[in-house]
Amino acid sequence: MTRPELRECMGCGLFQVVPELGPDMHSQCLRCGTLLRRTRHNPLDRGLALNVAALVLYVIVWTAMLMKVSTAGIVHESTLASGPLELVRQGLWPLAVAVVFTTGLAPLGKFAGAIYVLVGLRLQQPLPNLRGVFLFARKISIWSMLEVLLLGVFVAYTKLGDIVQMDIGPAVYALGLLTIVVVWADTVLDPGAVWEAIERTGQTHAPIAEPRPLAFRPGAIGCEACGLVSVPAHHDAHCPRCGSALHARKPDSLNRTWAFVIAAAIFYIPANYYPVLTVIQSGAGAPSTILGGVEELLASQMYPLALLVFFASILVPVFKLIGLGLMLMATMLVTTEAGASILLPQRTRLYYVVAWIGRWSMVDIFMESLLGALVQFGAVATIEPGIGAVAFCAVVLLTIVAAEAFDPRLMWDAAARNPHRPLALRQRHAPAQKLAARTAGRPS
Repeated sequence: MTRPELRECMGCGLFQVVPELGPDMHSQCLRCGTLLRRTRHNPLDRGLALNVAALVLYVIVWTAMLMKVSTAGIVHESTLASGPLELVRQGLWPLAVAVVFTTGLAPLGKFAGAIYVLVGLRLQQPLPNLRGVFLFARKISIWSMLEVLLLGVFVAYTKLGDIVQMDIGPAVYALGLLTIVVVWADTVLDPGAVWEAIERTGQTHAPIAEPRPLAFRPGAIGCEACGLVSVPAHHDAHCPRCGSALHARKPDSLNRTWAFVIAAAIFYIPANYYPVLTVIQSGAGAPSTILGGVEELLASQMYPLALLVFFASILVPVFKLIGLGLMLMATMLVTTEAGASILLPQRTRLYYVVAWIGRWSMVDIFMESLLGALVQFGAVATIEPGIGAVAFCAVVLLTIVAAEAFDPRLMWDAAARNPHRPLALRQRHAPAQKLAARTAGRPS
């Protein structure tokens, strides 16, 4: 059983007590429904086993053959590294950096960091700097996109069916298994349990006062990284447990989010105007844009694939830009009842959907990287990524950063300043005995 703890909801800013939780239980915010804590059965040992398995599969994915293609008696074999290398050869090195970071460096940092921490916690003499390594692994995990890469491999395989003969290599099977293991590892691991175990080793940023307060105190701030609620002694303070900088709200959140959203909207224009791919067969072919690629798939009667590419490459970026823009506008409109106070729980859930869905737009980038590496047969058949792919990649990455910069608690703060606000929004906190978060359990 975990011990009761005071938590600040990162969705709406409400302070509330998370009660004792047994294995495989979860606690939600009373006001907006955001998940506060989810416990697991034996999360440290199971998490270690799955992350070790993920690291082994990761090595296979990057070293084994991915695909073998052949046409007109010419045979090409490729690994996962072939795509970024071909992008560099064609002068599209920013695209190569993005592919290597999201499919290579970020997953490696995530797996290696988790293994270091979970192994270090099992030793009689814990390894040094467990706090910093786990903080790094958690932050870099948002850029790990192996599951999106698997979808990109599927799209590339389907699209190449009419151009060349293809054989799937062991790396594809390893990637499919790796995706399952990664999702399983993320589900099994309880970050709160890891932070509590690190705290027991004494490797905290500063001493933590005991007993923990279970009622709101003026000046209290919840840590966005580890969830610990503390009252900083001065303005420029850090979390006593993980060492992250403490802020009542993300610094300059609205201005930074607006800047990233506007930049993404600007890049979205060349991303759709310039070609993202050029396919040449028997000396004939023409560059195609994102929308042109969807039209080609429809003409080839690949309707499910056309729908997938249209959704990931066109609808998702537009949805993210519109969704973030609406949340920003609603946060700024605080003077009318319709401006800021309505549908707050729904807007909070919309934020988490926007933050999660944006990564899937990278499927187009991964597909183009693979196609460019696989199909290089001179005048017989050649596929080359275009400059539009660089602009589109910038759109995807900027919308991800914009979602991370936005603080959904500002929507609730704006509603609380609204003169027409409902009674439920007039306080940021309430007596602890009235704020025990909703809990629920499920079978192991």
